[in-house]
Amino acid sequence: MAGRLSISDRDVRTMLRITNSPDDVAGGPDEPIPWSVLHGLRQLIRCESVSFFQLNSATNGIAAAQALPEDDSGEPELFEAFWAHYWTCEPCSYPDRSGDITSVTTFSDFYSQRQLRSTGMYADYFRHFEAERELMLCLPSNRFHTVRLMFIRGAGADFSDRDRALLTLLRPHLHARYLAALRPPAPDLTARQIELMRLVAAGHTNRQIARRLVVAESTVRKHLENIFERLQVSSRTAAVARVFGPDVGK
Repeated sequence: MAGRLSISDRDVRTMLRITNSPDDVAGGPDEPIPWSVLHGLRQLIRCESVSFFQLNSATNGIAAAQALPEDDSGEPELFEAFWAHYWTCEPCSYPDRSGDITSVTTFSDFYSQRQLRSTGMYADYFRHFEAERELMLCLPSNRFHTVRLMFIRGAGADFSDRDRALLTLLRPHLHARYLAALRPPAPDLTARQIELMRLVAAGHTNRQIARRLVVAESTVRKHLENIFERLQVSSRTAAVARVFGPDVGK
């Protein structure tokens, strides 16, 4: 039977900071994960570096790459070496080969340290970064077009079950932050309009909203007309998706 895992108060505070930082915004599709989130992850999971990237193995492409600290993995010779060995490197190509994008994996799931050091990927790529240990998480994405977080350590202790568990817990929250960065920004709404839209998102009718806001039902309809015009939508469902994201209410 597996041993029980414990999460410290410090871990909990760090996780809350990672998931609840509404004032911290991403840099758009090119930098979809806020840098403070990457800093928080590096504090939560001890590592030399943490990186986020979108990997398209069908076209040998890597996009939206972010790393702490910044690295030179985008140099042409390293880029070529990575793809030259990608399909024969079991931990790298595992999500594409297996279709499993939910498991949190490490080098040691596939290789011993000795086996890792004998691979072409280690000789031509990972050795450049002194990468002896790796922990990898895929966010929900498509096979052959995966969205990944990768943690790297040098020689020493491997990543633990605690590290895997924390990333598993954070996965849906990190995915939400990623999706939010990809959505085009909604036009500014007033505080009153946002309040009304929260009630719409909760499934309330115009009459129920009017009672809650202590206004006439005709006022609610007028507010919705103004919101629809500002958002350039024609339905309540589309307005909710534009303001709060497509997964709200599902």
